[in-house]
Amino acid sequence: MATLSQQIVNGLVQGALIGLIALGYTMVYGIVQLINFAHGEVFMVGAFGAHFAFLYLLPEGVSWYVALPVMVVAAVAASVAVSVAMERLAYRPLRGSHKLAPLITALGVSILLQEVVRVFYPHATSPLPFPRAFANGHLVMGTVSVLWTGVLALAVAPLLAWALHLYVERSRLGRAMRATAQDPDTARLMGINPDRVMLATFVIGAVLAGIGAVLYGIHYTQIDTMIGFQNGIFAFTAAVLGGIGNIRGAMLGALCIGLVKSLAGQYAWGGAQYDYVWVFVLLILVLMFRPQGFLGRSEGVRA
Repeated sequence: MATLSQQIVNGLVQGALIGLIALGYTMVYGIVQLINFAHGEVFMVGAFGAHFAFLYLLPEGVSWYVALPVMVVAAVAASVAVSVAMERLAYRPLRGSHKLAPLITALGVSILLQEVVRVFYPHATSPLPFPRAFANGHLVMGTVSVLWTGVLALAVAPLLAWALHLYVERSRLGRAMRATAQDPDTARLMGINPDRVMLATFVIGAVLAGIGAVLYGIHYTQIDTMIGFQNGIFAFTAAVLGGIGNIRGAMLGALCIGLVKSLAGQYAWGGAQYDYVWVFVLLILVLMFRPQGFLGRSEGVRA
């Protein structure tokens, strides 16, 4: 029972970190109707931005209460810069083109970003050490022990998902986003600039990815150029499980994936080496019996 409780908590931490990436996938698809497969690399660039800030912008021995905000700002700045460039240079010219064009472009952008990072970090194909915050401290609850970095992830990720949901539902920009998602042409006639709304959507997704990158780095204490691809696959799966385009669904799907990975790694056939297999088994089952996802809306067939 103690092991089960520990694995559940570990899974929730994994899911919370995946969820911050999944929110970007579901936001972009919900507004732009585009699956941005390069979003994982936005997360990866944020992680290296934070790593660069810690090594070269902060004095040695600086307090984590100073270092962590600086790293978050650096990660968010790097992620947003890449995401804005991606939207304006790669995706905006392809609007109105065949749906395969943005998908192929996204794969090309992913590879490009990985190679650009390798120019500055030639050894990044192997794991690079990332500083762990709070001196490896733990929160102990009975038989369950959680790193403070894990506690931080569990607190921050759902809070950001909730804040994002409220922002989209109640703010002026959020209403513009929902109007653009429903009908961009009508939204333009009502005085909404769809280009500006779509750019804002990419920026919000990048901010969440940058924050998630720092939380991921300080928790797992290592990064490489493949963390974007690896975590991006799970994040996209989470968005599909929850109902792509649904903010709460993305976080719910991510938490489910974290639990499946953790529990399957401990108890299922193949152990941790095959935990991803059970994630995709879950995806297949959900798509078979509820193709719109946990919280997605089914679309009836129109005559």
